[in-house]
Amino acid sequence: MRNIDFSSWYGLLTTLLGLALITLIGMGIRLLMMFTIQQRRERMNRQINERLRTLIAAYKALGGSFTGILTVDPTHLKQLRRDGEPAPEGEPGAPLSPAAEGTLGSDRSRRIRDAVEAALSDIILLGTEEQVRLAERAARELVAGRPVHTHELVVSLRAFIREALDLAPIPPDLEIPMQGPTRPSGAGARDKGDRDKRGSGQGGGGMGGGAMAGGMGLGADPVADDPPSSSHTS
Repeated sequence: MRNIDFSSWYGLLTTLLGLALITLIGMGIRLLMMFTIQQRRERMNRQINERLRTLIAAYKALGGSFTGILTVDPTHLKQLRRDGEPAPEGEPGAPLSPAAEGTLGSDRSRRIRDAVEAALSDIILLGTEEQVRLAERAARELVAGRPVHTHELVVSLRAFIREALDLAPIPPDLEIPMQGPTRPSGAGARDKGDRDKRGSGQGGGGMGGGAMAGGMGLGADPVADDPPSSSHTS
């Protein structure tokens, strides 16, 4: 306040310019801080959203079934081959034993195992400490060739996701059945069948169009071959 001078126009102008400069500097610093904080919040939101998206996908892969076989079969097809020996290099694999050939859902088990392994890898990367420990134990069970239950890990994921989304916890009086890995659906086979049907329908339509065109051609030929009628005037 001691430097404010209103005794002359020059002093008043200098004072106003100084105040404007100080205000401008203060606003610039404030805007810079707000911009930095906003960028940091946006980056944290993106990280949280990506983490939640990945963990929700892992939850669906590990806990999408309530009925049927709720364990993960770690057996590979090469372990089901006769004599248990790998196929020679450059030659087709050895035929499966009759017991293995008669096993239903071997490809389904393989797809379930692959999906569970990918989900465990994501959880080890982005999960909490408890979830990482549970995923590590499940991965060790898979490596050891023992069937794996995923229900305990699914419960931990469910509680974490609901808390992150600010949802109320599951009521303690509810008894949710044990959950297991999602069973793959046959949507691809159905889509292929629908495409085959559409293709056959289009092929039949083309044949029908050709037959129609041929019929029109056959009907037009006699008309073209008739000689023109002549009239004689006497």
